[in-house]
Amino acid sequence: MTKRTEYSLYNELMSGYQEQLDKDGVRGERIAKRLDALSKIGLTSDLGSNRPGFSQEEKQAKALVMSWMEEAGLDVEMDGAGNVIGRLAGENNELKSIASGSHVDSVPNGGHFDGPLGVISALEVVEAWKETNYIPNKPFDILIFSDEEGSRFNNGLNGSEAFVGQANVDSKLDLTDAAGDSFSTVLEAVDLTVEGYANAAKKINEIETFVEVHIEQGKRLEKEDLPCGIVSGIAGPCWLEVTFHGRAGHAGNTPMNDRSDALVTASTFITRVPDFPAKVSDSAVATVGKMHVQPNGVNVIPGEVSVFVDIRDIYADTVHQLVDDVKQLAHTIAKERNQSCTINEQVRITPVPIKKEYQQKLASALESKKIRPYTLPSGAGHDAMIIGSRIPVSMLFVRSKDGVSHHPAEWTDLADCVQGIRVLKTYIEQLQ
Repeated sequence: MTKRTEYSLYNELMSGYQEQLDKDGVRGERIAKRLDALSKIGLTSDLGSNRPGFSQEEKQAKALVMSWMEEAGLDVEMDGAGNVIGRLAGENNELKSIASGSHVDSVPNGGHFDGPLGVISALEVVEAWKETNYIPNKPFDILIFSDEEGSRFNNGLNGSEAFVGQANVDSKLDLTDAAGDSFSTVLEAVDLTVEGYANAAKKINEIETFVEVHIEQGKRLEKEDLPCGIVSGIAGPCWLEVTFHGRAGHAGNTPMNDRSDALVTASTFITRVPDFPAKVSDSAVATVGKMHVQPNGVNVIPGEVSVFVDIRDIYADTVHQLVDDVKQLAHTIAKERNQSCTINEQVRITPVPIKKEYQQKLASALESKKIRPYTLPSGAGHDAMIIGSRIPVSMLFVRSKDGVSHHPAEWTDLADCVQGIRVLKTYIEQLQ
């Protein structure tokens, strides 16, 4: 087993990498070195990443990337939410900028590619332009958003929400982390303030469009044997808490024909939910991933059961339809068993479809690198979803080995990283 002190992401990335893939100024070794340097910040005993949002580790990772940005000739600043903005001047600086980036925080014991690949990809475009003496017509911004993962407060996308002025600061002030520290205390520990966070939205109106490179976190590209693909839309989740109300009773003394078992009702509901997404969309999904049983005794008939349903799609109308269908299913099954149910809608985030014109430009960029264009939805949320509420966005997914993510085994080959960055570079140049 590799020891923490001996671990080298650089060596693993460079193993088997063929340098003839270095083209258009994009250098695999430089990418590997930078991903390796970030991997050492918050490296866990399992060789994963531990950089919670608004932590010293996240702050250190941002500082390292900011130093690389400055070396590459960018003007660098940090806003009140800790978001980093590195700007490369263009021929016409009065024009709105093209922006790209992601995040550098991680889930506890996560991987080394989720987030950092998008940041390093954007920076590598600038490095490639320097090597090829290319000056963009429009300014180019590299963005690093704070606390995308939300592992600190179980409430992610905090940086991008502040960036677009959508942060509900009052609700965030009620948050505490596992150590009992408040949102304001956590901000102060990394030299930020609540006031600065609340007033961070200053740059969004200067940006024309944003593109995020991200690992797929799934297996579609792997199954298609493609290094990267075009995201057709970012799913907006809706979370339902569905509670079935039966009647508790003694498991031994209550006859089978005189029971009102809420868990049996919930089980019927759970087995039926997977039938519904395909009825509304080929990209819709629905998952029951959490359940509470009351009284939860081995010898007690369950009297009340709550199940939590995660519903997602990339289109708002199909999300609404699927939510309505699942709600109706719950009421119908409860009625059939002479029970009642209550439904609490906890979260509903509007999906972000990617405009066809941006998908077509990405397809053109892929074809120029002799990569077959392939579109796929993003079931997970990303900073691009929040930015997309204000300006047009696009996303490019890069292949994930076995679809593993949020785990030390998360892996994307350097060859795929390089090909994704070359596509990103061409795409950004098309937008000039």
